[in-house]
Amino acid sequence: MFYIIVFIIGSIWGSFANVCIHRMPIGESIVVKRSYCPDCRSKINWFNNIPLISFLLLGGKCKSCQSSIDKKYFIVEIISAVSFLFVFHFFGFTITSLLLAILSIFFIIIFFIDLKHYIIPNTLTFPLMIIGFVKSFDPNLNLDLFPNYLNSLIGGILGYLVIWLIILFYKKIKNKEGMGLGDAKLLSAIGFWFGWISIPFIIFLSSVIALLVVTPSLINKSKALSSQIPFGPYIVIGCVLYLFLIEYIFQFLII
Repeated sequence: MFYIIVFIIGSIWGSFANVCIHRMPIGESIVVKRSYCPDCRSKINWFNNIPLISFLLLGGKCKSCQSSIDKKYFIVEIISAVSFLFVFHFFGFTITSLLLAILSIFFIIIFFIDLKHYIIPNTLTFPLMIIGFVKSFDPNLNLDLFPNYLNSLIGGILGYLVIWLIILFYKKIKNKEGMGLGDAKLLSAIGFWFGWISIPFIIFLSSVIALLVVTPSLINKSKALSSQIPFGPYIVIGCVLYLFLIEYIFQFLII
């Protein structure tokens, strides 16, 4: 029963994430305006806006204009619901679960905004930095997962400096921007959350994933080396993989 409740709560927050993903890049309020169809602009009634269920019942089409609804909305709600389930399964009803649920929503929003618009808004990264650092003062949190305040502070600084130095180096060599400061702020936020030791692993994992995804496009020449590629989604995936592998990573380091 608890799993069902958590799944429903996760899908509701996924619906809110969809609002943020759509409105933040265009500067619209995420709380004042009611949900509307992007095509016909008609307001969506609450019974046509039930997470997951409404999409399926409406056949993925707007009730008013019958235009197709982007499958991304359904995907985001599913990812959010499943993320909440994973967090609850491993950590139960704890502060750790609450923090990881919050992080998962931020990650989902950042992932899809950067994927489409090549930006990571400060309104997402700055709150993540603050939450990541403030929580480090709570000695009762899961210390295997979250660092103390000093480790957190070093992680935040290191995360930003790593990307900033890459940007600076690339600009010196190529005389143009290679990455955005949004990536630096995102990695800084992750450093605040999981400490300095997470940074090299996340950089490595995200780089490998990016390489695996982009290489086929380079081979078939649908992308060039100079093509703009959003790195934020790969940082997010790298961090998620790090969290799944953290136990094995620390066992390896101890050995």
